[in-house]
Amino acid sequence: MIRTFALIASVFLTASVHGEDGAALLRALGTDAAFLAPPKHAPAEGFEQEGVRAVYMDGPAYRGKPTKVFAWVGVPKVEAGRRAPAMVLVHGGGGTAFAEWVRLWTSRGYAAIAMDTCGQVPRGTYGKWERNPDGGPPGWSVNPALLDLPAADQWQYHAIASVVLSHSLIRSLPEVDPDRVGLTGISWGGYLTCIAVGVDARFKLAVPVYGCGFYEDCVWGPELAKMPADKRERWLAWWDPKAYLPAARMPILWVNGTNDFAYPMVATRRSYLLPKGERHLSVTLRMPHGHGGAGEKPPAIHAFADSILKDGAPLPRLTRQGREGRSAWAEFEAKAPLKQGTLLYTKASGPWQKREWQTVPASLEAGRVRAELPDGVTVYYLSVTDARGFEVSSEHEEMTNP
Repeated sequence: MIRTFALIASVFLTASVHGEDGAALLRALGTDAAFLAPPKHAPAEGFEQEGVRAVYMDGPAYRGKPTKVFAWVGVPKVEAGRRAPAMVLVHGGGGTAFAEWVRLWTSRGYAAIAMDTCGQVPRGTYGKWERNPDGGPPGWSVNPALLDLPAADQWQYHAIASVVLSHSLIRSLPEVDPDRVGLTGISWGGYLTCIAVGVDARFKLAVPVYGCGFYEDCVWGPELAKMPADKRERWLAWWDPKAYLPAARMPILWVNGTNDFAYPMVATRRSYLLPKGERHLSVTLRMPHGHGGAGEKPPAIHAFADSILKDGAPLPRLTRQGREGRSAWAEFEAKAPLKQGTLLYTKASGPWQKREWQTVPASLEAGRVRAELPDGVTVYYLSVTDARGFEVSSEHEEMTNP
């Protein structure tokens, strides 16, 4: 109970210091001792899944009342005297904490925690989960009416607080090495990941899948455009990841597809240019959007985590790229031999989601991939696949004179 009251007091102290500045509230989570310390937690009775345990963590106050955040926690078998790396897993829109996602990572030798970010518990069906009676606000909205609420009662604040608290909990476990914890999130969870990397500097890596910043360029752009100008600017200043990404210093792998319905390539590019840390890209042709195999299991994510948290072989890394006339090239550093190069391009314009993309082989020569651009190309990028089957990408270029 003392721990709960301390957390509530910290939240209200932060709110009183920063007033209604939502961005200041989020940034304060990364330095607030009440969030960086392990949260008080207890078993969540009535929730049982093989290989994981269910807990309720103390969360920040919502409308003046304490909250509980549901999470699944899993720990792999660890040899005596050794500690495992860990991953924090942030679900997407319509989702909740997924036990199977935790088990995916424990099967790889990682501890993992997947928390709910929308005041729910994992009982029900996708998009129709049972409300947590002690949960925080529901999520997934750019509704201008919600901006009239105190910043500390809005969904983004509670969602990021849940991510930070989950990190604090998993790194406190005796089986976990606190200096080897990564973060990944899918769709809206990728959006939250892009905020969390600028708030919680303890993460050693991050993988936003689909999600990014610059929401005016994403599928919610029309909704933002309908807002009164003052509320639109407030939403973008408080809740758009572009306000937080410049503070990120950890390596980030950006995973997306050429035709994602929600997060187009243009918004992803504007986002990945902001962080100061090491950047990796894996943009695949027409990548499906969703949880399960689509967003959770791209092999590059596992390899990227292993390369940083387990001293595994790194992914190929883009070092330079350019173009001479219609000859495009990119150079990659690679520990494993490169076995395939590909040029991906479109001749279309208009909405990114509807553009038809094509591929042709690209030549490989001593770490460099090169291809001649067909006539009429409007956008292109190059990718390489190494001998292990891991694909990474160059940055895309929009042609001004196709």
